[in-house]
Amino acid sequence: MQWFSSSAYWFGRLVFQRSLAAVYLVAFLTAAVQFRALIGERGMLPVPAFVRRVPFRSAPSLFQLRYSDRLFALCAWSGAALAGAVAAGAADAVPLAAAMACWAVLWALYVSIVNVGQTWYGFGWESLLLEAGFLAVFLGNDDIAPPVILMWLLRWVLFRVEFGAGLIKLRGDPCWRDLTCLYYHHETQPMPGPLSWFFHHLPKPLHRVEVAANHFVQLVVPVALFTPQPVASIAACVIICTQLWLVLSGNFAWLNWLTIVLAASALDGSPVAATPSLPRPPLWYEIVAAVVAGLVLALSYRPARNLLSHRQRMNTTYEPLHLVNSYGAFGSITRIRHEVVIEGTADEAVTDRTIWREYEFHGKPGDVRRLPRQFAPYHLRLDWLLWFLALSPSYGSSWFGAFVERLLVNDPDTVRLLRHNPFPETPPVFIRARVWRYRFTTWQELRRTGAWWHREAPRAFLPPTTLR
Repeated sequence: MQWFSSSAYWFGRLVFQRSLAAVYLVAFLTAAVQFRALIGERGMLPVPAFVRRVPFRSAPSLFQLRYSDRLFALCAWSGAALAGAVAAGAADAVPLAAAMACWAVLWALYVSIVNVGQTWYGFGWESLLLEAGFLAVFLGNDDIAPPVILMWLLRWVLFRVEFGAGLIKLRGDPCWRDLTCLYYHHETQPMPGPLSWFFHHLPKPLHRVEVAANHFVQLVVPVALFTPQPVASIAACVIICTQLWLVLSGNFAWLNWLTIVLAASALDGSPVAATPSLPRPPLWYEIVAAVVAGLVLALSYRPARNLLSHRQRMNTTYEPLHLVNSYGAFGSITRIRHEVVIEGTADEAVTDRTIWREYEFHGKPGDVRRLPRQFAPYHLRLDWLLWFLALSPSYGSSWFGAFVERLLVNDPDTVRLLRHNPFPETPPVFIRARVWRYRFTTWQELRRTGAWWHREAPRAFLPPTTLR
C-alpha cells in the first residue's frame, strides 16, 4: 500500500516518540516516589483493598493479579528505566517488533498503575498519556516510513485536547465569554508557579487579550492541523507557543508538555533536517496498524459526540484501557483562593494557650513569604488534591482521614511527601485543619513585607483530632 506510509512524517514521529518517552519517564518517577503513602499496602487508599472490590474487567491491571509494594516499585522503576532508554533512542536501534514491544510494555505498565491509582490518578493528563502512548506502539521506528493514518490520529488527539478545552470554557463560566477569567485564574489555580504572581499583576486589558487569544488558539487553530503543510506546522507552532505560556504561568503536571509533544508530531521537519528515504513497512505491520486505526476511529464516536453536546463532560474515559478519551480544563474559575492549612501540637490538652505548628507542602501555598516553586512536569499528587479539598470536603472523603491518622504517627512515607514536618522526632498529639483565604499581595505589600501572599479569615475545617 503505497499510500499507507510516507517518509515526510519522519521528523514529526522522531520528535514525538523521543519526547513522549521523556514524559513517560517523569510519570513513572512520580509513581515510584509517591506510591507508598498514597496507594501502597499501608497507604491512604491501599491497592489491595481496591482490587478486592473492583473486578479486573472494570480496571484491568497487572496488580489485579498480585500486589505488593515491592512489585509496584519494580514496575515503576523498570518503567522509568525503559522510558529513559527509549528517550535516548533505544527503540530506533532495535528491530521493528522489538521497538513495538518496548512501547507496549511502557503502556501496559502505566495503564496498570492508573487503573489502581483511584483518586490520586483521576486527572485528564493520565488518560492523555495512555492514549498517546497506545498510538506510539504502532508508529514504528527508523526501520520503516511512518504510517500516515496513525500520524493523523495524533492530530485528532491534539484536536480533542484543544477544541474540547475551548468549548468547555465557552459553555461554562461566564467570565470566559466576557474575557475576565484571568483576572482571577493566575491567583486561584491549583498550584501557582514562580511567575504566577507577576502574571496576576499584568494589566487587566492584557488579561482580556490573553483570554481572547486562548479562544482563537483552542477553537480556530486546531482545525488548521488537518490542512496541508506548511499551514499545519504553523498551527502546531502556535499551539506550542501557547502551551509554553501556560508552562510559565503555573504548574499543571505534564499536561502542557504532553500537548506540546502532540503538536510536535504535526511539524514538517524538512526545513531543518534532511528527510531520509525510509523503506515501506512489512505487510504484517500494515495490517496491524490498519486494524488499530480502525479501532481508534470506532472508539472516537463517543468523544466526538461529547464535543457536540451541550452537556459536554471534561476528562472522561469511556473504556477501562483509556484508548480514546474526552478532555477539557477549567470550565469554571474560582474567584477566591482558599487553602487548607494543617497544624499539629505536642500539648497533651488543647487550650486557648496551645501552640500550633504548621505542616508545609512542596507546591501548595503555605508560608506567605515563600515564592511558589516550579514543579511541572513532575506531579505533586497530594498537593493537588488538597486544593480540591479546600473547594469541598467531599473531595477528601476517601483519603483525608487516613492522611491525618498518618500524620499523628509520623508515618515515614507520608511525611516524606511534605516539605516540612514540624514534629521530626515525636509525632504530634493533636492535628487540626483550618481554611484560610489567600490572595496575592500587591506590589506595595510585597515591598513592605516581603510576602508574596496575604491570608486572612481562618475558619475551622477539622477540629483538634487525636488518636486517643
